[in-house]
Order: sequence, then C-alpha cells, then structure tokens
Amino acid sequence: MRRLAARGAAGDAGEVAAPAADSTHCAQGRSPSPPRLIDVCAIWDTGVLPPTADWKGASSGVAGARLNEAETLSSIQEAQLERLEVATPCGPGSRERGPVLRMARQQLPPWVHAAILLCLLSLGRAIEIPMDLSQPPTITKQSVKDHIVDPRDNILIECEAKGNPAPSFHWTRNSRFFNIAKDPRVSMKRRSGTLVIDFRSGGRPEEYEGEYQCFARNKFGTALSNRIRLQVSKSPLWPKENLDPVVVQEGAPLTLQCNPPPGLPSPVIFWMSSTMDPITQDKRVSQGHNGDLYFSNVMLQDMQTDYSCNARFHFTHTIQQKNAFTLKVLTNHPHNDSSLRNHPDMYSARGVAERTPSFMYPQGTASSQMVLRGMDLLLECIASGVPTPDIAWYKKGGDLPSDKAKFENFNKALRITNVSEEDSGEYFCLASNKMGSIRHTISVRVKAAPYWLDEPKNLILAPGEDGRLVCRASGNPKPTIQWMVNGEPLQSAPPNPNREVAGDTIIFRDTQISSRAVYQCNTSNEHGYLLANAFVSVLDVPPRMLSPRNQLIRVILYNRTRLDCPFFGSPIPTLRWFKNGQGSNLDGGNYHVYENGSLEIKMIHKEDQGIYTCVATNILGKAENQVRLEVKDPTRIFRMPEDQVAKRGTTVQLECRVKHDPSLKLTVSWLKDDEPLYIGNRMKKEDDSLTIFGVAERDQGSYTCVASTELDQDLAKAYLTVLADQATPTNRLAALPKGRPDRPRDLELTDLAERSVRLTWIPGDDNNSPITDYVVQFEEDQFQPGVWHDHSKFPGSVNSAVLQLSPYVNYQFRVIAINEVGSSHPSLPSERYRTSGAPPESNPADVKGEGTRKNNMEITWTPMNATSAFGPNLRYIVKWRRRETRESWNNVTVWGSRYVVGQTPVYVPYEIRVQAENDFGKGPEPDTVIGYSGEDLPSAPRRFRVRQPNLETINLEWDHPEHPNGILTGYTLRYVAFNGTKVGKQIVENFSPNQTKFTVQRADPVSRYRFTLSARTQVGSGEAVTEESPAPPNEAYTNNQADIATQGWFIGLMCAIALLVLILLIVCFIKRSRGGKYPVREKKDVPLGPEDPKEEDGSFDYSDEDNKPLQGSQTSLDGTIKQQESDDSLVDYGEGGEGQFNEDGSFIGQYTVKKDKEETEGNESSEATSPVNAIYSLA
Repeated sequence: MRRLAARGAAGDAGEVAAPAADSTHCAQGRSPSPPRLIDVCAIWDTGVLPPTADWKGASSGVAGARLNEAETLSSIQEAQLERLEVATPCGPGSRERGPVLRMARQQLPPWVHAAILLCLLSLGRAIEIPMDLSQPPTITKQSVKDHIVDPRDNILIECEAKGNPAPSFHWTRNSRFFNIAKDPRVSMKRRSGTLVIDFRSGGRPEEYEGEYQCFARNKFGTALSNRIRLQVSKSPLWPKENLDPVVVQEGAPLTLQCNPPPGLPSPVIFWMSSTMDPITQDKRVSQGHNGDLYFSNVMLQDMQTDYSCNARFHFTHTIQQKNAFTLKVLTNHPHNDSSLRNHPDMYSARGVAERTPSFMYPQGTASSQMVLRGMDLLLECIASGVPTPDIAWYKKGGDLPSDKAKFENFNKALRITNVSEEDSGEYFCLASNKMGSIRHTISVRVKAAPYWLDEPKNLILAPGEDGRLVCRASGNPKPTIQWMVNGEPLQSAPPNPNREVAGDTIIFRDTQISSRAVYQCNTSNEHGYLLANAFVSVLDVPPRMLSPRNQLIRVILYNRTRLDCPFFGSPIPTLRWFKNGQGSNLDGGNYHVYENGSLEIKMIHKEDQGIYTCVATNILGKAENQVRLEVKDPTRIFRMPEDQVAKRGTTVQLECRVKHDPSLKLTVSWLKDDEPLYIGNRMKKEDDSLTIFGVAERDQGSYTCVASTELDQDLAKAYLTVLADQATPTNRLAALPKGRPDRPRDLELTDLAERSVRLTWIPGDDNNSPITDYVVQFEEDQFQPGVWHDHSKFPGSVNSAVLQLSPYVNYQFRVIAINEVGSSHPSLPSERYRTSGAPPESNPADVKGEGTRKNNMEITWTPMNATSAFGPNLRYIVKWRRRETRESWNNVTVWGSRYVVGQTPVYVPYEIRVQAENDFGKGPEPDTVIGYSGEDLPSAPRRFRVRQPNLETINLEWDHPEHPNGILTGYTLRYVAFNGTKVGKQIVENFSPNQTKFTVQRADPVSRYRFTLSARTQVGSGEAVTEESPAPPNEAYTNNQADIATQGWFIGLMCAIALLVLILLIVCFIKRSRGGKYPVREKKDVPLGPEDPKEEDGSFDYSDEDNKPLQGSQTSLDGTIKQQESDDSLVDYGEGGEGQFNEDGSFIGQYTVKKDKEETEGNESSEATSPVNAIYSLA
C-alpha cells in the first residue's frame, strides 16, 4: 500500500470574513492579486510555510502528513493551486476572502523563499504615514542604474513617487536641467515622472544616451532617484575575413579564437559547425569563458567537421556567425580507425607522443584576479597535454566553500557564488596526467562596492521630539558619505539650529514643523555608489487604526497564525493586545508582538478562540480595534485507500473516509497519476470511496484522494496494479549482482499513546542481499529542525515496532535498511506526532561556575535537547550563594545556557544549582556544584629566603602567597649576577605551583646575585619580592681588585711601595752589619763579673744565640737573685722598655730574659715578635 497524506492550511491564519480594502504587498504597495496568483506572504502568515502544524487527532490517532514520494507532488500542487481564485495579503490591513492550499514537505522554488523573506522583513518595518496626511515625497519606482534599452522600441525611464500634496517631477541629464518641453519626442506620463522618448516619427536613440536623474518635489521637500545611466543596446556585425585552414600536428594543442564584436550587453558565445550542428565538448575539447575553443590535444577525428563561432545578442534576438575554421591534422597514422577511439592507450596506438601538461589559459604559473563582493568569482584553467590532463582545484590554507563552490566546464572552471571577503586568498589549479603535473596559482582579491550597514529610514516626529538619521555603509575601499537635503549639499543648505551633523549621523533636537525635509545620503567608492532618501516629517496626530474593524479570522487547530493591527500616530503610539477584555497584555510565551503591531500566536489551541483587542496609545489619545478568532478542527483522512492488485475486468473500490470540522464545507476529489481524474461511466465517486468497474490496463497507476475545505486539505495515495489474464512468472537467477537495499516506504504511525507509538513500514527490495537491520531515526522541529538522530535499531525480519517517546516532542520518523553491501537511502519521513507535555525529569548536565573576570562568575551548562525538554518554553532556574555562609540563595530564570553573576569577590567558592523548568512544572531538585568567581593576580610569595652555604651554591626558599587570588599555576624567578656596576644577563626560571625551593649554581665566587620571585595564576604574574645574595668576606678587597687592578695609577703605586720596601730592607741589612759590636755606656752601677770577657776598647762581644743564657746576674731590689739582664736588650725594646738611641745612632737599652725557676732544661727564648725582629730575621 502506498499512501500519501499532505495537509494544507490556507486558513491557518484563516480567511477573513470582513469587508476587504485594497491589499498591500509585504514590502510596498501593490494592486490586488489577480486570480490564480498565490500570495506567499499570506501562506507564511498562516503558518503554512514551513509546515509546523500538529495534527494530533482526538480518536483516530492519525495525525500529520503522510508522504510517499515527494517528487510526485509537483503536479498535484499545480493542479490544486489552480483552484485558487484570490490571495490574501500579508501586510497590515485587510485580507481578501479566499482559500490558500498547502502541500506538505515540498522543495520550495527560490521565488517562494524570497517572498517569505520579504514578509519577514515587513514584520519589523517602519510605520508609514497614511496618504491622507501631509508628507514629503517618497520615490516608489525607478529604472535600474544601468538602463540598457532596445533601439527598436521607445525609451522608457521610470520614476514614480508618492506624497501629500502630490509631487511634481523634473529631470537632469548629465547633471544639467533637462528641458522636456523643448524636445517634441520627449514626454512625461501623467501623474508620474516617467519619461517616454518616442521614435515613431524618426530620430536616433543614441542621441539620448547619458546619465539621468529624477527629482520629485512638493512643499515639504525633494526626493531624488538614482543616477540612471541610459545606454542603447548594440549588436555590431562580425568583420568579414577569410580564414585559411588551420594545420596542426596530431596530439598538439590548439586554440581557435572567437573574438566576437563588442556588443551591449555582451553576447552569448557558442560554437557550431557551418551546418549548425553543435560541437561536442568534453574534457579534451571545450569552450573557454572568453569564447575561444580549446583543444588540449588534437586528434584525427577533429578534422571531420568545421568550427564556427556564433554570437547571440540579447535585445535583437539575432545570432551572428563567424566564418568557419577548417582543420588539417597531420598524423603518423593516416587511417581514422574508429576502433582506436576506445583503445585503452589510444595515443600510443596512433603514434602520438605523450607530453606533460602545460597551461593554455591562463599563461604562466601565477596570475591575479579581482572580484566584487556579492558577485560570482569564476576561475578558469585550461591545460594541454597527452593524455588529456585532469584539473583539480584547491585553496591555500583552507577548503573550498562547499556551499558556494561548483565546478564547470569539465572541472576546468571553478565558480564561487555570492563572493564575500573570506573568499579572498590564493587558489590553485592542478593539471595532471600520467606524465606529470603542473599548477597555476591565482591570487583573488575581493573588493566591494558600497553596501548598507544602516540605511537611513523615514523619521516621523512630534513637535519638540528628538531623533536621528543614521547612514552607515561599508565597502572596499571604505566609501565616503555625503549628506544632502532636498537634493542640495547639506553644506549649502540654510543653517538649522535644531540640526547637528556628526559624520554618518544627523541629530535633530526639539524638532519643529519647519524642520520637515527630505534628506539624501550618498555613499560611494571607486566601484559604485548607493543613494538613499529619508524624510523628516513633523506631525501631531492622535492614534488611528488603518484596518477594517471587527474582522473574523478562522484558523486550523495547532497551527500558527498572525493577527494584524496596522496603526499610526505621532508621537508613535504604543500598542498592546488583550483577549476577551482581560486586563493583562498579551506578549511572551505563546504570543509575540511585532513592531508593526501584528500579534503572532505560535500554536493555536481551542482555548485561544475569542475576541482580541489591540489598543494604540500616545499622549494625544488612543484607538482600538477588534479581531474575532475561531479555531477549527483539521481535516483528516482516517481510512486511506489501500494499494491493490486486480485482474483485468474485475471491480476495485478505493476507500477515502474523512473527518473534518462540521462548520466547514468538505470537498473530496480524486487524482490519477497526479492529474485530475475524469469520472467516466465505468467509475463511481461517492463521499467516502471511488469504485472502478471492469478494470482495464489503462486504469493502472496511482490514485490520490484529496479532502479539502476552504481552510486546509489532506491527501492519501494508493497504487493500483492491473494483471493480465495470464501472467508469465520470471525466475530470479541465483548469481545476480548484489546491491544496497532500496529505501523502505509507506511509513505509518498507529497505536498512538502518550509515551509510545507503533511505526510500520514496507521494506524495499533487498537487491539480492538479505536485509539484516533497520535503523529508525527521528527529527524534531523545535531545537534542531532538519537534524536526524538515531532512535533505535531492529532486526531485518521486523517491519513494525513500538517506539518509546519523550514528552512534548514533535516527532517525525524515517527508516534506513541495512544489508551486507551497505545502507539504503533513508525512507521518506512519516507524518509528525507530538506527544503531550510533562515536567522535566532531569536537569542540565556539565554545570560549571568559572570567572571570566576578577569580579564575576559565569555559570554555564549543557542545554537539554528536545527529548529531555518534556514541554514548551523550556527554561532554567539558576541559583547560587557563597559557600560556607548562611546567606540566602540568589536565583534567576534563564532561557539560554549561561548566566554571569557580577560584583563577586575575587576567587571565592560558590554553591550552584541549575534546575530545568517548562510550562508543565519544574524538574527534580538539582545537585549542588561548587564554582569559583574570577581570579586575580596573586600577592607576593611569603618569607623569601636566600642562603649561601658556600661559595659555589645559593639556596632559595619561599612560602606560598598569603592571598593566591586563584589557582596558582606556578612561580617565576628572575635573577641576575652583578659585581659592582657590572650586571650579567638575566635568567628566568619557571616552577610548578608546588615547588618552593631552588638551588643556584654560582658562576664565580666573587659576584653577588639579585633574585626577583613572583607567583602566577591564569590571570598573570602577581606582586614580586626581591632579595640579594650575601656579600663574600673579602668583598671590598675583591671588588677593588676587580675594579682597579688593571688601572695605570694603581700599578704605579704598587711599584713605588715595592721600591720603598726594598730600600727599607737594604737599610736594615746595613744596620745589622754595623750592629755586631755596640759601644755601651753603663747606665747602672752594677759591676761586671770578673769572668766577663772584656775588650781593651771597653766593648764586649754580643751574641745573638737564642738558646744561650746571659752570663752574670744582678740582685733585684727585693733581694732576690735574678738572671743577669743586659742593658742592651732588644727584648725590652720590643716590650716597650725605655730604650734610647745614642748620639751615634746606636741603640742603648736593657735586655730582659725571664727564666722560670722550674726550667732547668732547654733554655727557650721568649722574645716577643716585633717589627725589628722581623726585619732582622729577613736580614
């Protein structure tokens, strides 16, 4: 059974059963839509595009759209859309009566996407002034900037504008006033500024080429059109030329140049033979972007035809043909054997030498190209070689933009659409064959004509209000901005004390009625310009409603709708919506109010039915309007037609039972093979079935039941197979090739429950390899629309399974079959099924609290997905408080996945909790997570100690900082050796946060060291502490030696000292030599002993023997006997006795030798050390 059910909802936002005014386009005014024209804005308005409806049924459980083969819907769509008579507008204002039908899950054409985009933009557009109020002119229509016209037609240059009073028009041509009245061929349309130049009475269109600009003026200001460059299309003839045959060696490259005549616009080039047969192109023979025909290598078969370049000109719709080229191919193998064309080594078989690739276009190894932003970039590489080279494209430093890049001309061209700045860079093409490869690099520069960042918008102010006009544009090079007022430069305009120009902004303060004008912003660079008009209108208007009153809108259950309430007032009123006269304003949750006053209801429920009132208020008053909303049940086919196989001549009945809203008129129709079914005399159509009598072979095909109301529709499809009288069975061969299975089809949801559903599918062909597994995937449209996730896996023998579901997920399923060869393509999606909601059963994971600054803490978590949200409006209750304090919890409700707590102390612990909540309730109590506020720079390390146990090492020790202000990441030590004024190179050491000791090996024992130590956190290095190593013991001497030992004066001083010491030694030596005999005068009256030896001259011999006792003694004053003391003793001199020098310089003193009474042996001398003794010892 093949089934298809696609539900539409033209009336999702409903049909309006109120009197309709003229409709307006989403972005600008337009006339009412003609019959059979669909307003896509109205379809989006109702929630039709994209489909988001929930088709949950009350009893049958058949919900959503069943789709079997999407490609078959196009003709169904066309057939059904032709039934439409009118369309409903999407903008503010009235709606015209009429249904709009929706086909589910269709690939929309580009114009639909563009129209939807216009509608989305219209929701936030600025409020416009009603035409019955005074206002400056506004340009509503104008010709394009580069206006190329057909010389055979009259010239039309468009310019239309609105305003009150109606504006008058005049033109300039080439910046000078264009006097229309003086030229009989030129006229201006009535109530318009459009120029018409008539050539029916003769004249040359080229005479009117130039630059035109339109001015629309009334008493409140002047608006300007773009500068329109008028050019006449040209299609010049091809110059006559005689072309000689082109002689070329087989295997050689060849370029046939086209050189078309310059046309306006440029002609389309294509190559054909002189008999108008197209030239077959492939990777060996192809046409370049410049129109030339390139042969990577010429083969003998290329001379079987001639080659003619053709140019097709757009406006004249003419084709001009150049004289044909004739080829003469020189070959070593004159017979053109067609069997060699498919030879695996065709070139060698024909005797053609193989060659490495070389580039035919562009030349060389590098080139550059400039492209404007928003345009298409076309890069081309055409190479010669034998065999024909393959071309591959790359971008240096990145990948090709897969969403915008496509290859053309057999990979010889790379096109990147809608170029942006990130597409600049270097691209290269690689041409390769089996003989080698070469590359060509193309440097791409992206420039940009001006484009809007903030286009100035009309400014509507009340007297005394402030406002501003902003004109911001970007480009490359950066564009310049020029302001004008009423078409004149702002500098030459009369001064206005209420107006101030600040670059790209004009500021208005305390605006008065006299400030009304039209301002122009012109921004330009070398690549183009932009011109925008924006008027300043000063009005005092109470609120007014612009749409018909008391509209009735009918909408399908579970769809999205939008209630419009266009309004105006000055000052701009504030708008609020109320339901059934209740006092609470509708905004948030299931409701959203747009700038233009429209109220969107995201999903319609039965309880949303009622009367909605919009109230617009400003200081001058208020105005209100009402809209009555009715909610209708969806149309559902609950018993669908089944696939059937019937014999020829039998009777077949296809069922189609429908449930619909009884207040809507139901129509059931049938399609055959996606075309309207003609009900002949062999067929009978009833409300719930189609019967075919006497089935014939022509009845075979697909049958679609279409059940529709004025608001929506549902489709179901079945396939009828007709068998002949005698079917000839066919046996499958045992050795057929195996392949991946075909996709499963006809997915069906049954047994719908709150937390489960049964999914059934029909297996596809296994392609001679049994199916081993089925993978069921699901997609939901709230959190990750369009992303498919694996749900479960089942054996290949199963084609029905019960799936466990999560609450409040709008499920859509598909199935993938797997065999030993591989996986099938995914099946077409099932209908959607939304489960009922419930409070969350879990909380978000990966809750963290980390500071991003020193005074904050960022709380983050992994957001919950669709299968764990369990309900609408999923949000998170974030709680936090200081750890180990008794302060109360702070809390906030967050809809994202992060929250930043501000004004926190530096690096303190916090207790954090994040709890999930939806509209059905809160999740379980969350776990408490410890987080920390932001870190700062740490304080200095404590007790930094420098010890020097010896002259080779220095030991450093420290304690952790008193205030780490975060997690320490390490320590940084900087130290430098110094000696006096000399400083060595600084050395930096980084330590782990646990290290608090370090030993420095000294480079020398003389230098000192200066150490600076700081701690680090992830913020950076904190406060540093500095210490120096202790000074060495001989630091002063060492320092002086190091500093002055090499000085000249120091060397001279040392030499002088050495000389003096030498002289002193000599003197001492002389003194010793003379002092062998000393004349002694008696100082005491002690006679010498008789045994004392005497000389005749009265002298005695002096002996310097240390261990020899003196002879003789004398009695001391106390009567004791003492050892003989010499009056000439140097010992007494050394001990400070009263020695004297005689007149001849000889020394006279006493020698005192003390001898202990107990010393009877070894008469030791006890002479004191003295300078004199030292000198004598040296002598």
